[in-house]
Formats: sequence, structure tokens, C-alpha cells
Amino acid sequence: MKVLHVAAECFPLIKTGGLADVVGSLPLAQRRIGIDARVALPGYRGLSGRLEFAHTVAALDFQGFRFNVTEAMLNSVDSAEERLPVYLFECPELYDRPGDPYRDAQGKEHPDNALRFGLFAEAVSRFVSHRSNGFSPALVHLHDWQAALVAAWLSLESQRPSTLLTIHNLAYQGVFDRETFQHLGLPPQWWSPQAMEFWGKCSFLKAGIQFADAITTVSPGYAREIQMAEYGCGLDANLRARSTDLSGILNGIDTGVWNPQTDPFIPAHYTAGDVNIGKGANKSALQRELGLAISSRPLVAFVGRLADQKGADLILAAREELLRLDAQYVVLASGDHGLEQAFAGFAGPLVADRVAVRLLHDETLAHKIFAAADLLLIPSRFEPCGLTQMYAQRYGTLPVVRRTGGLIDTVVDADAESLATNRATGVHFLDADVGGLLYGVRRGLELIADATTHDKLRQAAMARDFSWLQSAVDYKQLYRGLQASRRAV
Repeated sequence: MKVLHVAAECFPLIKTGGLADVVGSLPLAQRRIGIDARVALPGYRGLSGRLEFAHTVAALDFQGFRFNVTEAMLNSVDSAEERLPVYLFECPELYDRPGDPYRDAQGKEHPDNALRFGLFAEAVSRFVSHRSNGFSPALVHLHDWQAALVAAWLSLESQRPSTLLTIHNLAYQGVFDRETFQHLGLPPQWWSPQAMEFWGKCSFLKAGIQFADAITTVSPGYAREIQMAEYGCGLDANLRARSTDLSGILNGIDTGVWNPQTDPFIPAHYTAGDVNIGKGANKSALQRELGLAISSRPLVAFVGRLADQKGADLILAAREELLRLDAQYVVLASGDHGLEQAFAGFAGPLVADRVAVRLLHDETLAHKIFAAADLLLIPSRFEPCGLTQMYAQRYGTLPVVRRTGGLIDTVVDADAESLATNRATGVHFLDADVGGLLYGVRRGLELIADATTHDKLRQAAMARDFSWLQSAVDYKQLYRGLQASRRAV
């Protein structure tokens, strides 16, 4: 089975968020189970020099631009013997720029992003349709709005591969004005509520929803939520109309990188068999590093982005009540400037022995926190999938999560039944407000206060399998169903 993943990011080549992790990991996992999975990316500055065996396989001329398609190999971060085929769609006028895929070096969005990703999608569809290098995918797997127009372009072809759109976060839709639609030379019939017209504008993501053969999100819970007005971002009706073609498949994590038994970033390695000793040693080391009091008090952590979605403001609103609890707190986060300033005040001199705040992205420190903490607080207002709760469970840290999206699917709430059957791995709370958050933290502290219960929770959490293999198998089954449907037509 030949599959082409189309995306704006792919770790370790280019990354701004979780999308890159998926596109860097899922195709490799699929290759391990017999799928010839490859990746198509825009040819950003410097990417070709980080790949091996690069050679040009096609040249595409349209809309006044030339795209040279370079085929190359990306070495896996886990194994030097494992390689992922990558196609770079190189057009220097569009992609050879400083900054990240969407913003310049000063953090300002490129004003021509609609053109950059609109033409990227058209180039990919032309490449696939013309079978330019002999690679003829049976299925094209599109990721988020930057790739969604590929489904629309391929719908015009009589002989075409199946198309699958994965929505990683519905809040990002690629919405542009009517002038942009016309400038891109898109077919006039697409300016329709049944295509990509969206309240007087055009939505790239809506085009994917309307034209792709099937749609997935990154968790079953999020697949259900985005069909509701509260979470649907204006597209819930379109998604309900495609409900029979919509499903949720959980993301995975790299269990080689996130492994307390081998993690090079943590002071003390451990397994489920000696988790109490290992976490105790890591907690003491982290307390010393961050200037916290050396204590057996429960350590509650927040690791993530400072954004409205993540509910970090609720932690600030609950600050006084949290400090009345017998616990220490560590925050590793960055994002909204106002929230950063407010969190800097959270760690004042009067509580320096109990609260440590680091306002930056630090992968090494994140590993240390997961290995040291007792509870990980995730008060997200919505969460398509989430990764930190999976990392935490690998390290025997129990997530306290708002009951939403992928958090529901990955954390087993410690209710009476799950506790009795030793399946509980964390705590759910219902409301995205101070009361809900405090209920979750208090419940988590109450559970771990009992040593026997705490040990059972940790054992169940560390036994969870969040590897990419299960995701790869689930996608393979979906791909086969799509191919069978295409053959039936």
C-alpha cells in the first residue's frame, strides 16, 4: 500500500507544534507494518541540506511559479538504519525565507500564506496526478488546512487516489477573503457553501472537509466534540453531515524517547517495579535544581502552552486556594505575554520554597518534571488529543485533566469501578473553571495520600501503551476500507 502524507511540518526537519511530531512519527510506524508511507513538504530554507540522497524528480510550472520536486531520505531519530522518503516542493520565492513555516524571523505571519499553501496543495495534486516519478499513491493523507486543498484538486481527476483529511485542531482553518480565492485561480464552482465558501470568505479546511473521502481527528473524543456547536468553530454542521465518514484515531508518542528506564535527561532511571524509589530520587534532584524545599510533599506540575485553550489562566485564578493545599508546584510554560507576566508573579519570594515557574520551552527540564512530579495538571478548555498526559503516565505521574477531547480517551478516571479493577490512571474534572480545577487537584491529592492506592494508580498508568504502532494499525484498517470503497465505485 502506497500512501503520501502531505503537511506543513515534519519533525525533526521543521516543527512548531504537535503536527510535526505526528507527521514525523506516524509514517515511520506505518512503514514498519508494510505501508510504503512517504511525506510531502514545502521546501523551506535549509531543508534539502538536512536530507540524504536528494535528487530532482519533477518540475511543475503553473500560476507563474516553478516547483522543483526533490526526493530525498530523512534518517529516523531512533535508528540510523530507518529512513523516511520525503518530497520537498521547492519554490524559493515562496518558501526560502527566514522564520518558521508561517511567520517571519520577527514572529509576524507571512502576508501571502494563502498563496504559499494554496499553491503547495495544487503542486502536490499535480505531482500525484501526473505520477511524475513513478510513485503512484493509492491514498493521499492530508494534515490540517495547509494541505486540505489537495482533496479539492484531486476531486477533479477521473482517476485519482483516495483522500483522507486529518484535523489536528479545528480552531485553525485557513480562512481568507474572496480576493484571495480569485487570486489563487480556484475553480469558480468552489465558491459555494457546498464547497469552500465560509460566511463570505473561503476556508481551506472546509474544502478538505467537503471534498476528502474521509475525515479523522486525533482522538475519538474530539471527533464527537467537533460535531457540537460549542466546539465546532462554525463547521459543526458540515462535520455532522459527514458523520459517517468521520472518526477519531489517537495520536501516539515516541516511547523510545519518553522512557524512564533509559531517559538520558533524568538523574535516576526506574521502571514500574521501583517507581517509588526512582521518582523520589528525581523529585529531590528537581527540588534542588529549582530551589524548592527538599520535601516529600506532593509535587503538582503544569507543562504546556500559555494559551486560552490550555486553561492556564484557571491556575492563576485558583492560586490562593492551591497554596492552601499541602503541595509544591512547578510550572514550565511559555506563550501569551500577559499570562507569562502573571505566572512570574505566582512564584513570589514568600512561596519560593513551594512554587517554581520557568517561562520557556525546555525539553530537558520537561523530562525531569515528568519523572519527578506526582500529579500533572491539564485544565484544557478543549484538547484535540494532547501529549503531556501520555508522557506523564509513562513516568508514573498521574494526570488531573478536564474531561474533554483526547484527555477522556487517554486518562482513566479514578472512579469506584476503575479503582476496583486497577484500571484508574488519573482524575477527570468536568468544568473549565476554578471550582472544577480545585476539585480535580484535591481529588488527586486525596488519592495519592493513600500509599496503596497511589502505587496501584502508578502501576496502571505505566502499563498503558501509547506507542505509534496502534495508531498505524488503526490507520491501515481505515485506508483499506477507503480503497475498497473506491474499487466498488
